[in-house]
Amino acid sequence: MLLHKQWFLLSILILILNQPSSAIKKTYIVYLGEHSHGTDLTSTDLHRVRESHTQLLASHLGSEETAKEALIYSYGKSINGFAAVLDEEEARQISNHPDVISVFVDKANKLHTMRSWDFIRLEKNGVVHRSSLWEKASYGEGVIVANLDTGVWPESKSFNGQGFGPKPSKWKGICQLENPNLCNGKLIGARYYNKGYLAYTNGNPNSILFNTSRDNDGHGSHTLSTAAGNFVANASVFGVGNGTAKGGAPKARIAAYKVCWEPIPDVGECFDSDITMGIDAAISDGVDVLSISLGGSPGDYFSDGLAIAAFHAVKRGIVVVASAGNSGPTPGTVSNVAPWLITVGASTIDREFQADLSLETGQGKLYSLISAADAAVDGIAAEEAILCKNGTLDSKKVKGKIVVCLRGDNARTNKGAEALRAGAAGMILCNDESNGNEIISDPHLLPATHIGFSDGQIIFSYIKNTTNSRAPFMAAFSSRGPNVVSSSILKPDITAQGVNIIAAYTGNKSASGEATDHRITPFITESGTSMSCPHVAGVTGLLRRLYPEWSPAAIKSAIMTTARTRDNRGHSMLDGGETNATPFAYGSGHIRPNRAMDPGLVYDLTTTDYLDFLCGNGYNDTLVMKFSNTPYKCPQNYNILNFNYPSITIPNPTSTITVTRKLKNVGKPGKYSAAVRSPPGYSATVEPAELSFEKIGEEKSFKLTLRRKWQSRNEYVFGGLVWSDGSHYVRSPIVVGQ
Repeated sequence: MLLHKQWFLLSILILILNQPSSAIKKTYIVYLGEHSHGTDLTSTDLHRVRESHTQLLASHLGSEETAKEALIYSYGKSINGFAAVLDEEEARQISNHPDVISVFVDKANKLHTMRSWDFIRLEKNGVVHRSSLWEKASYGEGVIVANLDTGVWPESKSFNGQGFGPKPSKWKGICQLENPNLCNGKLIGARYYNKGYLAYTNGNPNSILFNTSRDNDGHGSHTLSTAAGNFVANASVFGVGNGTAKGGAPKARIAAYKVCWEPIPDVGECFDSDITMGIDAAISDGVDVLSISLGGSPGDYFSDGLAIAAFHAVKRGIVVVASAGNSGPTPGTVSNVAPWLITVGASTIDREFQADLSLETGQGKLYSLISAADAAVDGIAAEEAILCKNGTLDSKKVKGKIVVCLRGDNARTNKGAEALRAGAAGMILCNDESNGNEIISDPHLLPATHIGFSDGQIIFSYIKNTTNSRAPFMAAFSSRGPNVVSSSILKPDITAQGVNIIAAYTGNKSASGEATDHRITPFITESGTSMSCPHVAGVTGLLRRLYPEWSPAAIKSAIMTTARTRDNRGHSMLDGGETNATPFAYGSGHIRPNRAMDPGLVYDLTTTDYLDFLCGNGYNDTLVMKFSNTPYKCPQNYNILNFNYPSITIPNPTSTITVTRKLKNVGKPGKYSAAVRSPPGYSATVEPAELSFEKIGEEKSFKLTLRRKWQSRNEYVFGGLVWSDGSHYVRSPIVVGQ
């Protein structure tokens, strides 16, 4: 009897040990490619798609009831796929289904957190010249610009519908606000998607916080108003930066897709499943431009929900603009690297919000300066105190003085809150070396000023500070290349102003976000590639209005090839501090909208070109054909270096390397000549060296050959190619690995 009992217990133990090792449930996205509904999508079509997704899921989960419980989203409009709660083994089994392209975990992305338009010449001193892209493109009238973000504050004057007519006939969206009448002729639609977020957090789906497109964070309202907000006079942040707030395409219609929620520490706030649903809806709703100021770590294209969904949008003529990320200046941190995206870095403008600082004798009340490192509470290391972290400052040492804090680790406004708690009269916030001379305006809780690294060194030495008025220069936070997914594609593509940008804000959050701050402001200053991205999206909306027949790739090329790499003093752009920036920081350069409306020539790309690119990255015919939902076969002997991108990157060159590109004429007939600035250590030739174009749409190819003369000690070297007819300058950066 004892022996039988032992065998019974052993059998049970073996049975337990043989159970799947990972029964932890997560949300997975199952990607199946593209739908082919045609133009008239019906509710019957959507129901049929959901049923097919449920049946596929049921075949692996055992029952239709279980499948319905697991299903979070059925992507039924343009993107074919679904999101479901699965364990690892279930996901693995589904990935083996012949109709499945990829199965991947629903990862969380993070938000990439106004003399702006004057700085890039759309106006001058408030006057818009008739030659400005604003005038030429009717300020974006007739275009629909949308963003995926934290929602929208509909009461903002930036989104007021006065003066706008009925909604465009092509618009098919809805208004998911607590009152649909909050949408208007300007803000024509708003949707929210939260199921991926709620599945991760086990949040209450019935909570009012999760059932509205209203922006409770401020980030979404800021980015949307930057891209296409109205002109709003007398906009300022508590009187600072007073002027007229202006969106890039101010007469465009706008729509908000809320896919980002309360941040989850060390995780994020915008889940791939919600983003995919938002983009799928935007495609069907009829948007022209998508601005996406969020992202995660770069990865495989078929495991990147944003990249997948954006491809389907671009295939339908929608231009998708995305932020590069705020993980700079570390190399290889740039996100949103798919070649069909316009990826935007962040740089400065020639405006700083001034705050006076007197260090020695003068009129008025004087305050003693104290370094936060010298004001530490007993037992707190100076290295912690200098960062002005919570509870590190001794009020006996700080009270009534101006405390000097170092940037880093904790939030800038948290440092001010700690200084205030300790009784400081004011604060000077000094950049560390990694942040260079990047200056950011924040709504501090006490009188404060922010200075760059070089000035901070002088302050810490108790000498009067100096300033650096060169602009633009790259923001230290802006994520840098090289592209770790496809090294032959330069990312970011472009840079635009993303530091100290004034734009609309929420009415549900204080200016600083601190619990002790009760100040509400309709406008706020923000910095990040989140802010530079909508600047490019606004310009994209203007170009879409001016050239409705251009492909997204042509618009992208026009923006890239007309950019500048010099600052307002005619010097090379700086990289946050004192060194020169490279294409890994700014891509093709800083955006110039008025030049972009007349680029002369463009490097165009079709859907087939993108599919060829995927083949060149190792994806097979079957996967790529499912991805596009069209008959397709990978080309033989394809060279990915010949992908017709506006920039030229050769990561692993041989002693002699030749790449091919093709230019399309989008301007007047003319003869263009090539000029090459060879990368150090190389000689360069272009064949042919001249190209003549007789009509719009005509395309001609050329070859660029690089020959190594000597080996550089640098990991990468940089050069440039310019095609010019005397009035147009079509520029491409050249990046060569060593």
